[in-house]
Amino acid sequence: MTVEDLALQMTSGIGVKGAVHLLEHFGNAHRIFAASFEELVEAAHLRPDIARNIVARKAFTAAEKELAFCHRHNITPIASTDPEYPTLLREIPDYPAVIYLQGDPSVLSKRCLSMVGTRDATPYGLHMCNSLIGQLAELVSDLCIVSGLAFGIDIASHRAALDAHCPTVAVLPCSLPEVVPTQHTAVAREILARGGALVTEFHSQTPQKGAGYLARNRIIAALSAGCVIVESPAIGGSLTTANYADSYHRTVMALPGRATDRFSAGTNGLIRNRQAQMILSADDIVREMMWDLAPAPTKTTASSATAQLTTDEAKLLGCFTHNDPFTVEELSTSSGLNVGELAALLIGLELAGTIRQLPGNRYMRIVEII
Repeated sequence: MTVEDLALQMTSGIGVKGAVHLLEHFGNAHRIFAASFEELVEAAHLRPDIARNIVARKAFTAAEKELAFCHRHNITPIASTDPEYPTLLREIPDYPAVIYLQGDPSVLSKRCLSMVGTRDATPYGLHMCNSLIGQLAELVSDLCIVSGLAFGIDIASHRAALDAHCPTVAVLPCSLPEVVPTQHTAVAREILARGGALVTEFHSQTPQKGAGYLARNRIIAALSAGCVIVESPAIGGSLTTANYADSYHRTVMALPGRATDRFSAGTNGLIRNRQAQMILSADDIVREMMWDLAPAPTKTTASSATAQLTTDEAKLLGCFTHNDPFTVEELSTSSGLNVGELAALLIGLELAGTIRQLPGNRYMRIVEII
């Protein structure tokens, strides 16, 4: 982290996407501020007024003030070019050039799962939220729950994680060290005391106009490989988070509710429209996330089911040359079989317990560990 990183974020005229564009072009903030006016305008295609702001280093005084503020309040600014920056967050097209963190940055490298939902949570939603996180904490040793500290399902997710002795990360729509809503300040302190973290993309000089919620939702979606919508009406912020997660190619999951329950209309709609995989238990989440909970394999062997495969099934199984998922198109190309022939053989391999179907009509081989 350098003063240039903060200055890039704080330079007038450069938004999130503008910073991403400059970082992709120049590589880091130091090179951006070392560039000439001509390079910024002609090579990076910046407007002249923005280029002049960069060349004149107009944001450096504010950036130095921000560094001092962070130091006083135990806030860690992390630039997108720093090794501590979350890998998954760096993958999205609109990643923040700098995030601000209180707590332990290493929790962002765990198996993060985002859990969000309506502010008007029902007893059913709260019960399922607690149950899912409690079960997951037993199944996944390095789990971290990410949510938004809002009323309803969000705060229930954080509390369930704390009860399960699982680290949790709260993404805030405001600058640190403030907490929004203020009613959840005690929970935020407990999150930090238990080894979790508070995260935001807003520096202390950001005007607080209540416009940070949508931006916060995209960070919640981006920090995790998967996102669970526990409960949501037909319109709500958690559906926005689900849309962000889907656009970032994350695994989107939803808990179903009764057809007549308006607080499950959003989750039921996600499932109906195939925007989310239906989950009923923690085991379903583990399967959807493809989290291998067993120790690293030391030796593999063919199962007894494999030995009973037909010649064609064994030939198709041989096309699974690695442990990553294969699409039907990839299997068709490698096996020389058409889609109709593949369908019957894939069912046979599933019944034999040698492969598993995944969302998106993909398949992966199941390796028996001994």
